[in-house]
Amino acid sequence: MIKYLGSKRRLVPALTVMAEASGASTALDLFTGTTRVAQAFKRVGLHTVAVDSSRAAHVLARCYVETDPERSDRLVPEAIEAIDRLNRLPGRPGYVTETFCERSRYFRPENGARIDAVRSAIEEEFAGSPLWPVLLTSLIEAADRVDSTVGVQMAYLKQWAPRAERPLELRLPDLLPGPGRAVRGEACELVNGGRLAHVDLAYLDPPYNQHRYQANYHVWETLVAWDAPSHYGVACKRDDLRHPEGKSRFNGRRTMPVALAEVVRSVDADIVALSYNDESWLTLDELHELCAVRGHVATLAFDSARYVGARIGIHGPSGDRVGTVSHLRNTEYLVLTGNRRRVNRMVAAITGSGTGVVLDRPVRVPSWPPFLDQGPGQDRGSVRSGAASATIS
Repeated sequence: MIKYLGSKRRLVPALTVMAEASGASTALDLFTGTTRVAQAFKRVGLHTVAVDSSRAAHVLARCYVETDPERSDRLVPEAIEAIDRLNRLPGRPGYVTETFCERSRYFRPENGARIDAVRSAIEEEFAGSPLWPVLLTSLIEAADRVDSTVGVQMAYLKQWAPRAERPLELRLPDLLPGPGRAVRGEACELVNGGRLAHVDLAYLDPPYNQHRYQANYHVWETLVAWDAPSHYGVACKRDDLRHPEGKSRFNGRRTMPVALAEVVRSVDADIVALSYNDESWLTLDELHELCAVRGHVATLAFDSARYVGARIGIHGPSGDRVGTVSHLRNTEYLVLTGNRRRVNRMVAAITGSGTGVVLDRPVRVPSWPPFLDQGPGQDRGSVRSGAASATIS
């Protein structure tokens, strides 16, 4: 699985238990990223909708969430046959080789040439086919296994990573049976525009800072778009990433709280689960008040190692260490809001599984953020709030 910044790999066990305890049959993963959480929901039988604005995340969602291998007896055999043929293609240097191997150093040139050849073949032979997202996901994950970064594509390693020496090899993605849907779009527009159907459980994992996933993973964006864009900087980022109109409201310190509050208030779901961490722009008190517009609130905390890029230290252009890392661990929060009985049942299931600590925090009737109007017919004084009983373990 791709080394995504903000990936919820460590939270997936708790989120799986939470989903099963919720009694939900439908779920929404609104900032799906690698689709780890959407896959977990689908795996336990929830009809899941996976949403993201990123091209690459949308392809992953089409593969892992929308594709149902049981719909067709031929899909898996045809995918295996196609992957076997793509793995035999000789390298053919093109845009990837020139841009990401010669001008920058994301891949060794021999793997870059193979990526060029395979990506061209996928577009020429499978565009518009149900196999297209499956094969493109296979290529992205194969490229991820031989890259020379610490995950994000804002930079690359000065010396080749050991894995970069391995040859590119496509594998069949682990396709999950069951229904699902992939949607590409901006969260606020989709939620406020009523373009998403009601779900029992909505999971929100919004961006935490000013960096867009499209910029952090611009190589994958280009692999999906396959448009040979002009680029800038040492990292060879797509020129369109410099356009201010493409920046999300979630990537601005001043605009993010408003955008998140709109989504939390407006998403059409019985229960909302919001994950965040203690290195982000909003305090835990603000998150509590923001979520309390929907009902009872409970928060769990999870101790976590920081992302690997934050742990290797601070280095200058020469590769010399120029600073020290302030801390190696952080706290991931999971805020649940909705019907008190259902929320408490979900909290008990998570803590009973041995993960997470419940934070016993009283939640005030929302007075923040003051710039939001109350919804139609909603009485501020009637909002129910509170916290789960503390069961520190």
